[in-house]
Amino acid sequence: MQATVRFVDADEGRVLNRSYRGKDYATNVLTFVYASAPVAPVTLGDLVICLPVVLREAEEQGKPLAAHLAHMIVHGMLHLQGYDHETGKRDAARMEAREREVLARFDIPDPYT
Repeated sequence: MQATVRFVDADEGRVLNRSYRGKDYATNVLTFVYASAPVAPVTLGDLVICLPVVLREAEEQGKPLAAHLAHMIVHGMLHLQGYDHETGKRDAARMEAREREVLARFDIPDPYT
């Protein structure tokens, strides 16, 4: 299973978010899914991380940059595997629980506390 991780500035992040999601602002992570079944070798999709947004969020939330960046990558990778927090509270809770589990394996604290 493969994925591309790309870092962009705020201008490109805003353009991509507007173009693909209809939202006129730069967001922390965008996920572009290309394949839904894990057939190796396959590129499941792309993660686009808007670094200025992630930097700002980490500072505002008092989190280490590495921990917040890891959270964004885990979040995007879960989207590539079919998780979706925007389809309802139950799905959001399921995705957040999985994020906590994965991050805990790397001794990264719960990002939602």
